[in-house]
Amino acid sequence: MAATSLLTHSIDDPAAWRATDFPDVDALFHVLTAAEIADLDRAVERALATPRALESLTAADLPLPTLGVHLVAMRDELEGGRGFAMLRGLPVERWSEAESRVACWAIGQHLGIPEPQDGKGSLMHDVRDTGERFESSETLREYQTNRHINFHNDGADAFVLMVLAGAREGGESLLVSAVTVFNTLLAQRPDLARVLQEAFHADTRGQRRDGARVQSMPIYHFHGGRLTANYKSNLIHAAQRFADVPRLSEAQREALEMLDRLCADPDLCLQFTLRPGDVEIGNNYVTFHARRGYQDPPDAPRRHLLRLWLTLPNGRPLPPTFRGSREFGATWARRHGD
Repeated sequence: MAATSLLTHSIDDPAAWRATDFPDVDALFHVLTAAEIADLDRAVERALATPRALESLTAADLPLPTLGVHLVAMRDELEGGRGFAMLRGLPVERWSEAESRVACWAIGQHLGIPEPQDGKGSLMHDVRDTGERFESSETLREYQTNRHINFHNDGADAFVLMVLAGAREGGESLLVSAVTVFNTLLAQRPDLARVLQEAFHADTRGQRRDGARVQSMPIYHFHGGRLTANYKSNLIHAAQRFADVPRLSEAQREALEMLDRLCADPDLCLQFTLRPGDVEIGNNYVTFHARRGYQDPPDAPRRHLLRLWLTLPNGRPLPPTFRGSREFGATWARRHGD
């Protein structure tokens, strides 16, 4: 197994981009062609005609002869390229919610293998406001609220977010290269770059199958010659409510503050609004994403996204600390045969 070591030099990587590299965000979207939409329509019809559960259907059950070629090629953009990709033009306005779920599942199947997103083993999540406050529950997660969500990554190798309905106001998406953020921080504060490669405790929100309330791992890992990130500032701070969790040191607090500040730097961070029918796909190890708070319309469909976490067939070696973790344990087990 490749070793994990301290990284003291910048990384030259296609995933080390800046927002200024992409002056036209709309040009980043692959707009689906009529043939690609027809692929999805046929897959939807096929899935709804079978008595089998959606989550039992594979890429072979949901052929996408035209779009599938693009999705397979997209894997090299996700792992080994810039680390993200986006689709536009899914006809969610004429699909039912059930049909949209099939389309999302089909796209995920042609990219990788969906992994559990919670302790119950759910493979697809609905990202929408439940009306509860994050602080009101020890298991509620931020995607179930309408609050601003700081920069973070999700679980498994990649996330897929498919938009069914947008917000009345707010909800803009933000995306930043975790590699560029590290390189910038290393150039400005090498001492804090070292701190971020040390262990931080994070609240699991009751989602680990072994029942552990907290897990501990670095935010940045240099493993197998690649920089791999894992960042959820809200869960790091939430873990401080447990008396047996070490208090954050001044250096850790300063490192987290600088990390958040760099993520939000407009020269580094892409900002865009996802429309209904858009799909955002990102490599969790080289990108962080965020969402601005939003308000739902009182008399129209509420903001609603579908989410998948995927293990990619061309995924990178994972640091040993990911084994058994809430976010990456399933991918580790699939890749290492645990």
